[in-house]
Amino acid sequence: MANWLKKGASAEVKADADRKVRDIVEATLADIEQRGDEAVRELSIKFDQWEREDYRLSDAEIQACIDSLSSQDLKDIEFAQTQVRNFAQIQRESMRDVEVETLPGVVLGHRNIPLNSAGCYVPGGKYPLLASAHMSVITAKVAGVPRVITCAPPFRGKPAPAIVAAQALAGADAIYALGGIQAVGAMALGTESISPVDILVGPGNAFVAEAKRQLYGRVGIDLFAGPTETLVIADDSVDAELCATDILGQVEHGPDSPGILLTNSEQLARETMAEIERLLQVLPTADHARKAWENFGEVIVAESYEEMVAIADDIASEHVQVMTRDPDYFLNNMTNYGALFLGPRTNVAYGDKTIGTNHTLPTKKAARYTGGLWVGKFLKTCTYQKVLTDEASALVGEYCSRLCGLEGFAGHGEQANIRVRRYGHRDVPYAGTAEPSEATRADG
Repeated sequence: MANWLKKGASAEVKADADRKVRDIVEATLADIEQRGDEAVRELSIKFDQWEREDYRLSDAEIQACIDSLSSQDLKDIEFAQTQVRNFAQIQRESMRDVEVETLPGVVLGHRNIPLNSAGCYVPGGKYPLLASAHMSVITAKVAGVPRVITCAPPFRGKPAPAIVAAQALAGADAIYALGGIQAVGAMALGTESISPVDILVGPGNAFVAEAKRQLYGRVGIDLFAGPTETLVIADDSVDAELCATDILGQVEHGPDSPGILLTNSEQLARETMAEIERLLQVLPTADHARKAWENFGEVIVAESYEEMVAIADDIASEHVQVMTRDPDYFLNNMTNYGALFLGPRTNVAYGDKTIGTNHTLPTKKAARYTGGLWVGKFLKTCTYQKVLTDEASALVGEYCSRLCGLEGFAGHGEQANIRVRRYGHRDVPYAGTAEPSEATRADG
């Protein structure tokens, strides 16, 4: 039986916070839909103290941001983007169009068709998270999306140069200096100056995630990517400093970011809790990290690997860092996670920033039914069919006629019947069903 040495906020507290966010987002989106650019401008001034005539950055502004970075900055961005592009291309190549003759004269197939437009949100209110530009824009472009626009909030009163450079180098077709609900709403609903997109992607705070949830159906979304979550699974093959560092490295995202340690060693659990307190004294981002750890941090001691897997699958965390003697045990047995980071030599920050897998991942237990953002999110797998011979049309039509009769769909049945008459030269009563031929008779 597992023992919780530390528990996070209750489900009731989380639900109350979610309700407040939901009400604010609903009213804000309605305002954007009604008043368009005027509402977007007012919201930008209210929340980001940011006003300009046109929130789209000019080519000159974009180039100035790129020029303001050092050659080392640009090389580092290029390295990360190369890794993301390479892995996205591998994923794209794994998705094949299909065409096959399933019966004589019957051809079925599917095509993977890129969406026509995508809106990519890049968070940047607290920190200029340029990596989100790589993850969204590059992935969309590898998929073949012809129009990719991006929004990121201003940072310290102006567009964040590193974010803008990353957006541009990734291949964005238009870059807007907008953040929060107003950015997501403008991209999805459209305004006088921004044409609506087909899909919204990218992580964000609780308000951005809720806006995407409410807009789903009007547009597609990648997934519900809310405040960052991390789960560290460890045994006594690693030490408390490593566990504490990997937890704090993620909870610094914000005061609502859960960080959890799951271990089968009570000694490691207690040492990690003490190490977290020590590191919080020296971590420059401790203001955010401490609140997150105090309110949402958890420490769980399980009895076995099997119990650790069961608990981890129930948590369904966005990030799962596995540092055990046999990390592949969790790879082979876990089913609910956004991404796995296996062994002490890797960590979530590698995935967040440079290694090539996508960092936009499911939160709030969404890992039970979806994976993270990948090239396939920007593609529609659409089927088609061809019937090439009279014989094939009559054969399929016979079966279809009778099955429609079982359902009571006379109009559907006539779609089949007319083809049995024309191509099979059979007499089928109007709104009736085709009698079995020798080829389709049950005892034939």
